[in-house]
Amino acid sequence: MPLFEARNLHLRFGDRVVLEDVSLAFEQGRLSGIMGPNGAGKTTCFNVLTGRYKPDRGKVLLEGRDITGRSPQAIARLGVARSFQIMSLFDEFTVFENVAIALPGLRARARDPFGQAYADPALVAEAYAVLEMVGLADRAEDLAKSLPYGARRALEIAVALAAKPKLLFLDEPTAGLGSDGRAQLAELVARLKGTATIVIIEHDMQFLFSLAEEISVIHWGQVIARGTPDELKANPWVKASNLGQLR
Repeated sequence: MPLFEARNLHLRFGDRVVLEDVSLAFEQGRLSGIMGPNGAGKTTCFNVLTGRYKPDRGKVLLEGRDITGRSPQAIARLGVARSFQIMSLFDEFTVFENVAIALPGLRARARDPFGQAYADPALVAEAYAVLEMVGLADRAEDLAKSLPYGARRALEIAVALAAKPKLLFLDEPTAGLGSDGRAQLAELVARLKGTATIVIIEHDMQFLFSLAEEISVIHWGQVIARGTPDELKANPWVKASNLGQLR
């Protein structure tokens, strides 16, 4: 049974059908991808999967449990974390504090969570372990707003990982990054492979093809192809949609 599954999703905005019979499945422990050109419906699909939109028809399942139509907050509490194209960080707090506040052990403490994070050696160690994973342990006491853009992307992923999600969705993680930033992010995501179940939605095909084990291609609001990067490079539908121009 897949960890996370979408079955026959359909969504209409007014007279426009934006998703038509979309089915997806993501296996536990794998890095999967969703790709497609701008306007293809992939972001809308992502928003259905994570609770922002409710589909007109179809189901979304987590570990076989129907979570269709639940709010983003309810889905997050069930263990689905996501990053955003527009980052959401506590800029006036330190890198450590941004990660610590997302730890389940700290969120359960209502009073002075930051003070308790610094006072509890176990929580400090837990936060630093997450920062070590994303390469930010040496910047733990820097303010989040002082980080360069690529490091802020890494911090956002660290915050999501700190919540110990069953599934981590990354929404266009390369947005706004230059070539060096994309390379650093690719190295980070490669290190995380196998330690978490990750789904990346991306338009940067080179980035996604270098990392994902399986990719679903969405175009015209439909899944037009699915397979490994090598399979998709040879797929006639992918080539016809101008997504197959990869070296």
